[in-house]
Amino acid sequence: MAIKCTQIELAARPIGDPKHSDFRVVTVDLPPVGDGEMLCRIIYQSLDPYMRGRMDDAKSYAVPVAIGDVMGAGTVAEVMESKNARFKEGDIVTGMFGWRTHIISDGAGVRKIDPTIAPISTAIGILGMPGMTAYVGLLDIGEPKAGDTLVVSAASGAVGAVVGQIGKLKGCKVVGVAGSQEKCDYVVNELGFDHCLSHLSDDLESELANVCKDGVDVYFENVGGKVFEAVLPLVNSFARIPVCGLISRYSHVGNFPGPNLLPKLTRSILTNRLKLQGFIITERWDRFPEFEKDMSSWIKSGEIVYKEDFVDGLENAPEAFMGLLKGKNFGKLIVRTSEDPTR
Repeated sequence: MAIKCTQIELAARPIGDPKHSDFRVVTVDLPPVGDGEMLCRIIYQSLDPYMRGRMDDAKSYAVPVAIGDVMGAGTVAEVMESKNARFKEGDIVTGMFGWRTHIISDGAGVRKIDPTIAPISTAIGILGMPGMTAYVGLLDIGEPKAGDTLVVSAASGAVGAVVGQIGKLKGCKVVGVAGSQEKCDYVVNELGFDHCLSHLSDDLESELANVCKDGVDVYFENVGGKVFEAVLPLVNSFARIPVCGLISRYSHVGNFPGPNLLPKLTRSILTNRLKLQGFIITERWDRFPEFEKDMSSWIKSGEIVYKEDFVDGLENAPEAFMGLLKGKNFGKLIVRTSEDPTR
């Protein structure tokens, strides 16, 4: 009997903010499992800001999703049937399986998860791509030192929350920027940041200057726009700026409003000898073993905590994704596609 798979395909390229008509939900019959293949049932599916860029047909670091193709995503899945020597029935695995309920995989790019380390959902969160992005971006590019002032945008999000906590472990003064007061309170009271300011404030520049009286040594960029504009005048000589994301700009159409900051930025790069570097975590996967060792230890000791925001049902992925781009999530956003057998 054929296994039916529900999947979400890209129906149209968004102009500005994505909308429901840009997605299409379809059900297909999967073929039988062939030699070297396995059938996987997806349990958890990650939603991440980078997916917005993949919806555009524009030059980027990755090939865009084609119209009619399944939206890509990191997932956690259970092996239901296997003819692949590396995997057996019942294994919990993670791979880029996309927005779907089931998949036939040949095992390429798939790895097993040890459910005894942490809840398996963390494999697409703090122990997966977002956590590693924070770890590598901050340590390798940000180069935090004891006594540095570190500013983190999107501080309550999947990446920013981890960046700030690692910064505290390295002895930094950590200032977060988030949205609602609830998120700001969480960042300070639960994550241990020294301060957290709201980007919704009409006076962000002066508020940031007030809590960063000694300037900014590291700015971890997730957002762009208003937050970057507030940080730029405060950077110290030899400051480091890892550029991880620009979520405030992903859906923008046309020219950007406001003054041209390029002259001010380039002057600051020169006079302050700034290190400003973009990075893509898939190009740094050699760091995964060290990351997994350190992060697992920090989670076990309670030195780093995390928050997951679950949405039930694959059919709700588009709405949740649109909310993510507006900052409506609180923590790592995950779609719970089916039952977790480890819970």
